[in-house]
Order: sequence, then C-alpha cells, then structure tokens
Amino acid sequence: MGKPAQNAEGATQLEQTLAQLSSDTAATDGEYAVGDRLTGNADKGSKKATVFDPAFPELQWDNLMPADWDPMAAFRGMNIAELQDNDPKAQEALEKMRKAWNDAPVNSAYTGKKVRIPGFAIPIEQSEKGVDELLLVPYFGACIHTPPPPANQIIHVKLSEPQPAVGAMQAYWVWGELTASKFSSELGDAAYLLTATGIQPYED
Repeated sequence: MGKPAQNAEGATQLEQTLAQLSSDTAATDGEYAVGDRLTGNADKGSKKATVFDPAFPELQWDNLMPADWDPMAAFRGMNIAELQDNDPKAQEALEKMRKAWNDAPVNSAYTGKKVRIPGFAIPIEQSEKGVDELLLVPYFGACIHTPPPPANQIIHVKLSEPQPAVGAMQAYWVWGELTASKFSSELGDAAYLLTATGIQPYED
C-alpha cells in the first residue's frame, strides 16, 4: 500500500528515545523483548504463512505517519541519554513529548481503506464473552513497558465479535476498515480506529 512515510532509521530512533525514557526496557515474554517489531508479510516465504483476503492489503506502521511529520521534533536540542528518572528535565521532556504525540496527525491516504496490520494487543474493553476492544501497537512493550508512542502509531480496534483469549502484548493480525478517530485511555491515545472484521494470532 505504497512506500513507508518514515524510513526504518527514523522508526528505530523513535523507539530508542522511548527506551531511554523508560526504566523497564529489559522486560520480555520469552519470545519478544521491548522494542521488537513484527516482520509482517505473513503470506510470503513461510510454509506456515496464511494467505489473506487480497481485499485487505497489508499496511506498514510507518505509513500511518504523514511523510512531512517529524516524530522527533519535540526532542530537538535535548540529550535524552543523559536524563535520569528523577531528573525534573526528564519529566519536562515526557510532558513535552506527550503533548506533541497526543496530537500526532493521521495520514489521510489510508483512512476509509480496508487494511490488515500486525501488532501487539492491549485489551481495554471486555465482556463475559471476551475482549471487545483493544489497542494495537507496533512494537512489544509500547504503552506498558515504555511510554506510549505517537497517537498515529496506536490503533483503537473494535472487534466484530468478542475474543475469549486476547492477552496483553500478544501478537495478532487484525483486518478491517481504518478511519481517523481520536480515542483516549490511561494507556495511550489513538488517532485511528480499526473496525475489525477479523483477528488471528500472528505467526512468523
């Protein structure tokens, strides 16, 4: 679905900055460590790969950021590596980052489109039948072990049917229609809504 709006170096820099602002970067679930991303392209090159409905082409997370938007603008002039947890400057940096990233713009080229995207789930709404809503994030630990990424890197997912066994930071493919819709929670703010028609566990 087009070329990524941000290159891999930019995404890596963003994640490194978040890691420097976190004290829990050693967290792991045995399979993934903080900052790990899913490779995607599940229907290419793997004997285990699932062939997905072509009506839902894969969307890269970087494409959700407009090409002219710089996620690191709030950090220009700061030496994040030297900041300590108890340093007032670290708190100031977090507050500045949070304000800028909560207002992160969407890429309108992908709103109103049918897409599928791999990510890590954070359940936020649950009924007796299972999880009804979740946040989908691009890398392991986001919103839990590190500060939330920009709002345009968090997707609010509404599932068509409750899912009985969705755990925090489990990896999934999710597909449906993507729209621009702000959503705020204690874990992070999302700039997108995915009205999901399908969800399944991710496999390499």
